[in-house]
Amino acid sequence: MKTIGIIAGNGRFPLLAAKEARREGYQVAVCGIEKEADPALEKMADEFTWVKLGELKKLVKFFRAHTVHEALMAGKVEKVRIFQGNVRPDLEMIKVMAQLRDRKDDTLLGAVANYLHSEGIDLLDSTLFLKNALPGEGILGKRKPSPGVMRDIHFGFLVAKSIAGADIGQTVVVKNRAVMAVEAIEGTDRTIRRGGELGGGKVVVVKVAKPGQDMRFDIPAVGLGTLKELIEVKAEALGFEAGKTIFLDQEEFVQKANRKGIALVGVKA
Repeated sequence: MKTIGIIAGNGRFPLLAAKEARREGYQVAVCGIEKEADPALEKMADEFTWVKLGELKKLVKFFRAHTVHEALMAGKVEKVRIFQGNVRPDLEMIKVMAQLRDRKDDTLLGAVANYLHSEGIDLLDSTLFLKNALPGEGILGKRKPSPGVMRDIHFGFLVAKSIAGADIGQTVVVKNRAVMAVEAIEGTDRTIRRGGELGGGKVVVVKVAKPGQDMRFDIPAVGLGTLKELIEVKAEALGFEAGKTIFLDQEEFVQKANRKGIALVGVKA
């Protein structure tokens, strides 16, 4: 039986990926990132170990011990932790970081992917086991957006694509074609909260992939935590990039959005 590796960050993404991988007949070896990954992964995985953020050598040693030649990254790591001194890079990570031209997400993750490849471990498309969780273009759910909301969604989409291309963030909050908040290091949920407060409710949230998105990492994802924020700020709609945004717990997400009158709209780039 083939073994797939999972490098697990926070949220539901790693749990769902591990569940689907096992359902498809794979054995699953999980490296859970300390202070990020859900401890429930220990029981779901065939093999499991904890690694600190920056422990590349330990990660490679673990995967090699369990004959892992292909792995995927699932779940985000709160980038703010890097600037709060929570990274303990080993010698291999220090070597990787010494070659970086900048500290953007794509630059760092791409360098890690290249290092793993040099050690015989290839990173795969992180949505490999969750293709059904990538909704397409159009309305998802029962709520239809008004013409004004659709104008905000298209406006927000262009703004979000711009900041995503600069590797700043992937989410914006808009109202009446004015930007209330732009995502940076704080993450999607805090951006929604801030934008909702500034907009005084009835805002539109838009989340996109980066131009030329590398599907191996940093895929846009929304889950029930995101929906909770949308409900609390009385958002009118969530616009998302069709085919490139993962909806975690999609069925429950859509049902709750329907009940709260939040439109969900997939937009093509």
